[in-house]
Amino acid sequence: MAFIEQKESIRYEIINGKQVPIYTPRVEITLKNLNTGQEYNSDAEALTDVQNVNTDTKAEHVSRSVHMKMIGIPLGNKTNII
Repeated sequence: MAFIEQKESIRYEIINGKQVPIYTPRVEITLKNLNTGQEYNSDAEALTDVQNVNTDTKAEHVSRSVHMKMIGIPLGNKTNII
């Protein structure tokens, strides 16, 4: 199961005298044991499995997938990307 590592947000800052939107995308993480197929609900849960002497799980068995969800931002000839 994926968990949210960073929430989506938008804020505005004044840069060179102009109000500019600063967008932070939503970041979802999926941690999965490549040997067993088990999915973890957090980094701490995966680490606990790796440190558990009763399992064969090693750090290299844990796959971390990052999925960024972003809103569409309209771009035009007056867009100023910094």
